[in-house]
Amino acid sequence: MTSPQTRLAHARRRAHTAWRPSALDPADAERALGVFAAQRRRAAVAVAALGALVFGLPVLLGALPVLGEVRLLGVPVAWLVLVLVPFPAMVWLARWHLRHAERVEDRP
Repeated sequence: MTSPQTRLAHARRRAHTAWRPSALDPADAERALGVFAAQRRRAAVAVAALGALVFGLPVLLGALPVLGEVRLLGVPVAWLVLVLVPFPAMVWLARWHLRHAERVEDRP
């Protein structure tokens, strides 16, 4: 069951005119394209590093089966690596990408 106001809310969201991008000054448009291209390159590096982390960690653990046998505090080291490495690495990667993306925007 939905509220009668739902129909009105959905109707308000529909745009009855065509969306048009704002027109930029040619110099601003050129700079915007440059910033976009630089950020896209940085994003490609970040995605490649994320892929290497996500797919490389299981490969590494498969190549080093001794990590499943070695125990630290009764827990296999392979499990600790799976728990303690990916998320801090992803947080670091996200911060790295954000810093570089903002640095590109701040350049004159």
